[in-house]
Amino acid sequence: MHGLMMDVPLSIPLIARRALTLYGSRPIVSRRPDRSLHRSTYHEVLGRSARLARALRRLGVKPGDRVATLAWNHARHLEAYFAIPSIGAVLHTLNLRLHPDDITYIATHAEDQVVLVDKVLWPLWEQCTGRVAARHVVVMSDDGIVPPGTLDYETLVAGEDDGFAWDDLPEQTAAAMCYTSGTTGRPKGVVYSHRSMTLHALGAGMVHVTGLSERDTVLPVVPMFHVNAWGLPYACGMFGAAQVFPGPHLDPASLLGLLADERVTLTAGVPTIWLGILQALDAEPGRYDLSRLRAMLVGGSAAPSAMIRGFRQRHGLHVLHLWGMTETSPIGTAAFLSPALLDADETTQDAYRAKQGRAAPLVEIRGRSAQGLIPWDGTTMGELEVRGAWVARQYYGADGPDDRFTADGWFRTGDIVTIDHEGNMTIQDRAKDLVKSGGEWISSVALEGALMGHPDVAEAAVVAVPHAKWDERPLAVVVMKPGRTFDEAALRGLLEGMFAKWWVPDAILPADAIPKTSAGKFLKSALREQHRAHYGVADESARGG
Repeated sequence: MHGLMMDVPLSIPLIARRALTLYGSRPIVSRRPDRSLHRSTYHEVLGRSARLARALRRLGVKPGDRVATLAWNHARHLEAYFAIPSIGAVLHTLNLRLHPDDITYIATHAEDQVVLVDKVLWPLWEQCTGRVAARHVVVMSDDGIVPPGTLDYETLVAGEDDGFAWDDLPEQTAAAMCYTSGTTGRPKGVVYSHRSMTLHALGAGMVHVTGLSERDTVLPVVPMFHVNAWGLPYACGMFGAAQVFPGPHLDPASLLGLLADERVTLTAGVPTIWLGILQALDAEPGRYDLSRLRAMLVGGSAAPSAMIRGFRQRHGLHVLHLWGMTETSPIGTAAFLSPALLDADETTQDAYRAKQGRAAPLVEIRGRSAQGLIPWDGTTMGELEVRGAWVARQYYGADGPDDRFTADGWFRTGDIVTIDHEGNMTIQDRAKDLVKSGGEWISSVALEGALMGHPDVAEAAVVAVPHAKWDERPLAVVVMKPGRTFDEAALRGLLEGMFAKWWVPDAILPADAIPKTSAGKFLKSALREQHRAHYGVADESARGG
């Protein structure tokens, strides 16, 4: 016996129709490259998006064709977010922080047919021209002047009308795709369906995740080229939240000015962004009115507990920890305070906020060690496995079995976690970043968090370095705050007071900067290579057991 409910397709046009009919007057604000602000509304943005959809069809874009964007966060990028999937094509966001060779590989692998490029990013795309077989390149320019052989975005849009029906599409139709960072091999494509994107938008806005509503104004610092800005552009459209886009200006002063001036209530970014914001607020306390900011979403890597505590204690701001990956669209868990924790003391609340929290609605998690599924006891470590309505089941172009997916259909994340009896997950490390010293595991994440708790330290990264006796030993690299002096003895003393002696790195080194990935995470592979001979083992095969 089957239920007798309507089978309404879950698709991006459904979100567009809702935003148009209910939230048309809600504002969309973008900072241009010249730092001026462009103000619009959902009604205007979706009207232009309809024209873009018609223009892309006129250019010959067919259902299933990949249409790429190489762009910062702004209203025109939002127009593409809605237009491209709504004609049955696939929105492919290119990561502008990658090397041109990597962008070329990804655009070629995805077989992008049309590319929308910010004019300020033309020097980057120009290094890919002649190597990518796109039929058309459309340049998003503010002055109407575009390179020869390209199309002007504004001229293209102006030549159409907004008579676009926003018709439903089959919900399993591909809507968008992103590529993984490729830190351990070639980037892999993840293809999202209309169903998964719509459900992710719904899940992202629910009270146990971000709690979005029409009362919110959201500023996604996380790039729109990085896992669809964590799905926030679609979630905001579904729940009616206003959107503020920072464009290419991501320095702390520019972001803080937007947060204050636009009365932002919710913002999102990786820990390195918020570490810079915290330093700026500490340097000029009281300069910015952030009284409307109810939460700062942090994800991409574990946020230091000292950072979370610093925002709360010194500035009255609350950090909400999320966990996710490209393969999970990305939101998988959220450290939303449960009713029992609302009355807890601030130290207890801070400790919870430093975790990655419980599974989002429609997502399931489990951990697995060599002995099998781990108990939810908060101490036993295992690799996180996840499944859900917006989790990938395979990679784009896969032509055979992939050991990242289990036989019973779960995705193996590569994150090493503990899960407590209430389902609260804590990331201990990436599997490739754990330090195995004398047969025992050491968490680089825990050591980094402790080091960044020191008032003089801005950033810290810990990596495993080959060691003749212990197989591997941890080595720490720290960046000091401006005007602060590096003191290895003080940092070592801090760690010795918090961890077993054998956990403490044998070396703590100063650095001017820590290399980062295109997503703003620490690039530990570069640090491992740079310091691999520090403990006297130049060849890993010479290590003892």
